[in-house]
Amino acid sequence: MDRNGPADVTEVPFRASAGAPPGAEVLGFADLLARARGHGVDPYATKRLAFHELIAVRTGTLRCSVDFTEHELTPGSWLWVRPGQISQYHSDLTLAEGTVVLFLPGFLSPATAEAARVDQHDGTRSLTPRGAEGDAVRHVLELLESEYRQLTGLPLEVHLEVVRHLLAVLVLRLAHLRGAQGGDEAGSTAFRSFQQAVERDFARSHRVEEYARQLGYSVRTLTRATHAAAGCGAKRYIDDRVLLEAKRLLVHTGLTATAIGDRLGFPDATVFTKFFRQRAGETPAAFRNRARGNRP
Repeated sequence: MDRNGPADVTEVPFRASAGAPPGAEVLGFADLLARARGHGVDPYATKRLAFHELIAVRTGTLRCSVDFTEHELTPGSWLWVRPGQISQYHSDLTLAEGTVVLFLPGFLSPATAEAARVDQHDGTRSLTPRGAEGDAVRHVLELLESEYRQLTGLPLEVHLEVVRHLLAVLVLRLAHLRGAQGGDEAGSTAFRSFQQAVERDFARSHRVEEYARQLGYSVRTLTRATHAAAGCGAKRYIDDRVLLEAKRLLVHTGLTATAIGDRLGFPDATVFTKFFRQRAGETPAAFRNRARGNRP
């Protein structure tokens, strides 16, 4: 690839391995390497997954990035990469040991997905649970790994349900550790509706008032609900989502800043550049050059 060109993103769909229960796989790091290469995918490429990827490190250190945030995962660390996020492994997977759980959106029951907020893009944070909490998630993962390998011991449909239920326990515990279940029920409902609307319409609408009117909430209710769930105001939440998409397009496409601003709903390039500079601290062009490792 030309150093001055966009950093290509590999779109990775979920391809079930032979004999695996449909919709989920539980792999060691070495198995993940073999799986990627077997599907013709560079495991170290910049990629956008069409499925969830839960990473748990047991020994060694694993360096990776998700949507421009660098992570160094050490023994006991967990990282949850969601569909649509741009991620990359930066260190040799053979120098660490751990487990990766892959599962499709829709694999878990709607009740579990709702309780764990599986689709909540709250900014990926790694976790390193300690003490009893660390023991609990590690024990569930060990059970999941053990049951996943026992394919021949149960009818396929029963085996699938065992895997689904153990994965549900795991994601619920991880969601609790992330604090994803905080806030009162009304606030949580308001935030989930707001989050879904922003994900759908962020390139069209940047105003909290429009989302409030569309969803039937007051601006104050949406702001309070977003503070409780995401730690920021509703306007900041919208702007963060727009900024993330702008960064993705700047780094991983050859679109001009004008074209990107137009795609994200800005009236002209000047307004987009002003927004980006205020939120990112630099111009779109400077960010693109820095992120690609080029000289300005």
